[in-house]
Amino acid sequence: MDAMSMLLDNHRGRGAFVLRCVMAPPWAVRIEDGAAVGILVMMRGQAVVRRTDAPPVLLSPGDVAVLKGREPYTLADSPTTPVGLVVGPGQRCRTVDGQDVRTTLGLGLRTWGNSPDGPCAFLTGTYELPGQVTGRLLDAVPDVVVVPGAERDAGPARLLDEEFDRDAPGQDVVLDRLVDLVLVSTLRTWFARPTSTAPAWWRAQEDPLIRDALRLMHDRPGEAWTLGGLAAAVSVSRATLARRFSDLVGQPPMTYLTEWRMTVAADLLANTTLSVESIGRRVGYASPFAFSTAFRRCLDIAPTDFRRRRRFGPDQPAAHAERAG
Repeated sequence: MDAMSMLLDNHRGRGAFVLRCVMAPPWAVRIEDGAAVGILVMMRGQAVVRRTDAPPVLLSPGDVAVLKGREPYTLADSPTTPVGLVVGPGQRCRTVDGQDVRTTLGLGLRTWGNSPDGPCAFLTGTYELPGQVTGRLLDAVPDVVVVPGAERDAGPARLLDEEFDRDAPGQDVVLDRLVDLVLVSTLRTWFARPTSTAPAWWRAQEDPLIRDALRLMHDRPGEAWTLGGLAAAVSVSRATLARRFSDLVGQPPMTYLTEWRMTVAADLLANTTLSVESIGRRVGYASPFAFSTAFRRCLDIAPTDFRRRRRFGPDQPAAHAERAG
């Protein structure tokens, strides 16, 4: 599996909040929901994304935007329209003076806005990151990624739009997967753009040797790789692999492997009930002590503490976490 596929395959949105918004000017909505990732698909009309200390970003029909980070931002019909509505945690919507408008602005199934025939319509999806692997992927892109409609495959967004009006069994899961698909296709397109600031691991895949080495490490993180063993597997000398990998990826092969193992381990700690010992074995460590030492060195926290914080928050005592399973 190539590096991009491995990263994207580990992205699984759960309980994504999806909504179709239909708006007539003037309008401006402040998003303060604390979600880690937001996706915006412009269906018709235009909108502006405003973030603190950043120039406004104009979105036109067909454009898809990926917004990362928990900092608030504003969606509006123009850069100067004052905020009239605020979306807070739990997708609770209110006016700036505190009036709840979640029901008064409802326009039907998963549809919301100030006018049923408004000239601006867009689809939104927001959710938390499921794990460190997706975090590694999104770390490589700006806070706002925009892919124009002319550059992207319209299929995923069209499918998402079609599913908004359905209320069939399993619909929430279908919408989760379609939001994932829009994210995957948008990021893939963005990374492939000549002008994008793609990370070293992405650009390095153009080299067949490095692509093969990355594939082996991603597919088999639990194998007892050495530099010599990895070099033999891709049919080059140790010196050649070390030099080319460092030049193209920006770090030695074994350093990259350790970081990838800890990334995979962090996902397993956060999203499974496997023991620390089992997770350590899955990522190539024969003893819990060796795994814990490597994990702490990379993430500056012990595996058990990482698991507790991801599940219960940083302020919960360890005893509570253990009782909760």
